[in-house]
Amino acid sequence: MSANGEMLRLARQRKGFQQTEAAKLLNVDQSLLSRFENGLVEVRDEILLKASLAYEVPQSFFFQKDSVYGAPVSVHPMWRRKADVSVRELDGVVAELNIRVMHLRRLFEGAAIRNTSDLPRMDIEEYGDAERIAGLLRAHWRLPAGPIKNLTLLAEKAGVLVVHSAMGGASISGVTFAVPGMLPMIVLNSAQPSDRMRFTLAHELGHFVMHRFPSPNMEQEANDFAVALLMPTQDIRPYFLGRRIDLSLLASLKPEWKVSMAALLMRAHKLKFLTDNQHVYLWKQISMKGYRLREPPELDFEKEKPELVNQIIDLHFNSLGYTSDELSKLLNFHVDALKDLYGIDKNPNAPRLTIVK
Repeated sequence: MSANGEMLRLARQRKGFQQTEAAKLLNVDQSLLSRFENGLVEVRDEILLKASLAYEVPQSFFFQKDSVYGAPVSVHPMWRRKADVSVRELDGVVAELNIRVMHLRRLFEGAAIRNTSDLPRMDIEEYGDAERIAGLLRAHWRLPAGPIKNLTLLAEKAGVLVVHSAMGGASISGVTFAVPGMLPMIVLNSAQPSDRMRFTLAHELGHFVMHRFPSPNMEQEANDFAVALLMPTQDIRPYFLGRRIDLSLLASLKPEWKVSMAALLMRAHKLKFLTDNQHVYLWKQISMKGYRLREPPELDFEKEKPELVNQIIDLHFNSLGYTSDELSKLLNFHVDALKDLYGIDKNPNAPRLTIVK
């Protein structure tokens, strides 16, 4: 069986190497490496050995026949802040997403887990209003009035795979990756504060629910959806009514509603509890205090922790009896690299010592 050139490219991009850099590491001409990656020339064994060492993957990685998905500009995945992302960063994140999908497909198959999603589709062209769609989703989920306690848990119950990742340091806040035959996956940049992670998750859910096709207004529509999902008009209104809206009020509401002070300010203005002048004045105060970049750490709340992927991995260890080495073989990935992606220990089944005082 011959190696898959697409996997050779995927492994390179995951490590952040450009083709010229990788060609030097493998001691081949760039033009030959390009032909290897495009499947025009069969990859020789000695090249696979060098690539395995340079890219830090087992040689079995290169023989996988999975489809490799790219990053369309506006459809799936839908990138945020894309203008700030270099081609190298984007390639690295797309490579990580593809690898995660490959892993999850094998994990689902190995455990015979039912692969179904209960996240409804409500196209913006048909329903016409992002706030209305957000309200319908809350009704579909039978949510009580008020703040959403744990948006990550709700998304996972609906069949969305939520993942936290450093994304190689790329300036991407979140991305939706939906491929045929797999549950939709939303990856959130773990470097974000908890309030921004929740808003990003809501934003990406909006993309998945509303947008089958790209449109000029899709980012604003996803923002409007996120605002309405997290702060419905009828629920948030009493918190502003008859009160003096200042930074102190916004700070007091942040831990309860689990959104940023900035998001609360914009919501109050949109609902006409602030004049334009008051809105501008408060934004200036936020800027002067440096809150645009980082709101007061003492207002931070605990980040929501995804559980679904970890549960699937734990099932392999605890119910199916896999060792970390066996899981490594199943996923065609080194144990250390799996630890980076999923926090897997080298000896998950080993007894743990407890110190008794």
